[in-house]
Amino acid sequence: MPTMTMTRAINSALDVMLGLDPRVLVFGEDVGYFGGVFRATDGLMQKHGPTRCFDAPICEGGIVAAAIGMGAYGLRPVVEIQFADYILPAYDQLVSEAARLRYRSGGDFTAPITVRAPYGGGIFGGQTHSASPEAIFAHVSGLKTVIPSNPIDAKGLLISAIEDEDPVIFLEPKRLYNGPFDGRQDRPLSPWSKHPLSDVPVGHYTVPFGKAAVARAGNEVTVLAYGTMVHVALAAAEDSGIDAEVIDLRSLVPLDIDAIVASVERTGRCVVVHEASRFAGLGGELSALVQERCFYHLEAPIERVAGWDTPYPHAFEWDYFPGPARVAAAMRRTGVGEQSSLQPPRHWRRRCRGRARRLARAARRQRRGGCAAARRDDGQGHGGNDRPLRRPHRRHAWRGRRAHRRWLAARRIRDRRDRRCAAGSAGAP
Repeated sequence: MPTMTMTRAINSALDVMLGLDPRVLVFGEDVGYFGGVFRATDGLMQKHGPTRCFDAPICEGGIVAAAIGMGAYGLRPVVEIQFADYILPAYDQLVSEAARLRYRSGGDFTAPITVRAPYGGGIFGGQTHSASPEAIFAHVSGLKTVIPSNPIDAKGLLISAIEDEDPVIFLEPKRLYNGPFDGRQDRPLSPWSKHPLSDVPVGHYTVPFGKAAVARAGNEVTVLAYGTMVHVALAAAEDSGIDAEVIDLRSLVPLDIDAIVASVERTGRCVVVHEASRFAGLGGELSALVQERCFYHLEAPIERVAGWDTPYPHAFEWDYFPGPARVAAAMRRTGVGEQSSLQPPRHWRRRCRGRARRLARAARRQRRGGCAAARRDDGQGHGGNDRPLRRPHRRHAWRGRRAHRRWLAARRIRDRRDRRCAAGSAGAP
């Protein structure tokens, strides 16, 4: 298997599909003669001809509208939006037409189109070339949203997108095009040739949607990430020494919720990482899904690491970019390596709950007439059920909760004492 960069893997996927399926065609801004801004379509026009790979005017709405019409009449167009920041003029076509065509026509027409767009920061593109718009497409019913993190997935997912009967938004992390990026901006990029996931199979193969991958196995905390943030999360686990399990989501819609739940139930902690701004980002939806399905397994609140709620700055790119230090700090806030300050140990909680349940069962038995020994005849002509029953004192039912409160109070006192000691040692000469 040849070693490929992510750019070459995408080019290989397009080349394979252009050769196998005459209905496939590629067009967009500068994708023909020039081969694309990032050279993802380099050589396709020369190999397959100008009717299969060609340039389009700088009109994103027109590009996507033409692709929808082609798809409705049997073709499978793959269009490229030069940067994801400029996909918004085509948003109306994607939402009002492509996403609803199957539903509106009762299944008579579909829009099997694939919209490729480089997204994310890390190349000093500034506010107009660094957007991460995945959340606004994941919100739309009828659209599938896919983000690869390595060359093998990029080729397999792109072939699956082209063969899919529904419109697919295929976002490509531009920081990963020519080398894996781990968030350490002060170090040289490690080339894909040194990465095991760069050995891309030749020919046709697919990676299914809705199947997450475990990028790193671990037992202490689950990190949910996609795209560039997968490599940042791996670097954070390596630098911090935390035994984190990193889940590469790969496709946001459909989402592999079963893999997420299985991991969080085992680790008891969860951190969500994405490059887009925090407010109303995809991390909020992922946090809600984990909270709904894994509430009784969580040992600490879910943490989110994301970009700030500002336009992407040019001069302060690495302050905006969620790096390994921020991800590692979020993992530590979940209480990895020690018992969380918000919850007592599991065995303590089980003991408190068990004692409370036993006391409640005893109270119910007495209200129903007591146990068998209490119902025996006392030999004086009085049946056991005629005896006055002594109801347990109310405080017994609260004994488990009171123990829990005492444990929390002791923990707070210890935390305050530790903070005072740390402040004193920091101020000492």
